[in-house]
Amino acid sequence: MTKQTKRQAPKNNARSELQKRVLFGLILIGLFVLPQFIRVFERATDLSILITLNVGLLFVVLALGLNIVVGFAGLLDLGYAAFFAIGAYTMGIFTWPNLGIQWSFWVVIWISAVVSAIFGMIIGAPTLRLRGDYLAIVTLAFGEIVPRIIRELWKITIKIPFTNIYIIKDFNLTNGPQGMNPVGRPNIFGFEVGSTAIGPAWFRITPPMQWYFLIIIVGALVLFATYRLEHSRLGRAWMAIREDETAADAMGVDPVRTKLLAFALGASLSGFAGSIYGAMIQAIFPELFSFLVSIFLIIIVIVSGMGNIWGVLTGGLLIAFFDRVLLAQVVPQYIPGGDVLQQWRWVMYAAGLIAVMILRPEGLFPSAARQAEFHAEEEIIPEENDTT
Repeated sequence: MTKQTKRQAPKNNARSELQKRVLFGLILIGLFVLPQFIRVFERATDLSILITLNVGLLFVVLALGLNIVVGFAGLLDLGYAAFFAIGAYTMGIFTWPNLGIQWSFWVVIWISAVVSAIFGMIIGAPTLRLRGDYLAIVTLAFGEIVPRIIRELWKITIKIPFTNIYIIKDFNLTNGPQGMNPVGRPNIFGFEVGSTAIGPAWFRITPPMQWYFLIIIVGALVLFATYRLEHSRLGRAWMAIREDETAADAMGVDPVRTKLLAFALGASLSGFAGSIYGAMIQAIFPELFSFLVSIFLIIIVIVSGMGNIWGVLTGGLLIAFFDRVLLAQVVPQYIPGGDVLQQWRWVMYAAGLIAVMILRPEGLFPSAARQAEFHAEEEIIPEENDTT
């Protein structure tokens, strides 16, 4: 290396570091100013974009958690919405006034993550020997069971056999099909998030904006955690199992422990998002956590690019915007007969999924390694006698 090259290397590194800091600063400023622009746009168009954006961001957090299970570890989970429901109902049980507990939101949110992780290990333990379609069927069954159990837990009765002595009689835990309302909100220095607007008139922070900033902070923490997991020893073990579980086991990777951790960590992120979702919408019903939620999240992960954090983030935001803003609000309001498109939304998703699987199976925003796996046959390997 010449002296000129040595002098240029530190300059290039310093310039690159400066560019990263400037880009990071611009992103922070953009995230801070974005809700004010959305507020002005909502007044001009009579659309509800910020509330929709908040829900979309929560679904991105869910997709990042599902990406651990499906994208990193290669475990097809069709019942992921069950952990979403467990997190939301844990928040409801510990903060619903009718039960008289009403713990702090900041305590219950971690309890929700832990409870969801425990259920993730419970569903993961009996499925450790299952792969592919069999694993998908078991997780599908789990996703269907949980909302129905929640629906029935509003008249819990436990009786001593052969007697008329009741240990518990008609105990209402989840309020069944009527749902739980209200749910506890986060409290910051005596101020309850989402209750009233704060700030001066020129920079009024409305309740949807307050939830937006909270979800942005939580989403950044989840993004950082998943990024660190991807580049950790555990993340490499997940990817080894995804590629070939038998070979990974032969190389010293413990498949039992690794799979359980994937289910537990993915479920904990889902419970984390579910607890925030329940507190934000202030009403939890079993119908909110149907099988279609799991399918929607699977579509986000597969279409965006399995295993790629930034791809799932980008694709999740785009798909959520398309679903909850364009199809749900813009099309019915500004296009004649737009309600028909809303009714056919799942047909469009299915057609889009089929098109992506045929034309770009690695997803719209794949990682470089994932893209190379799907196009390995396109690489030209020169023959031994080829001198060109």
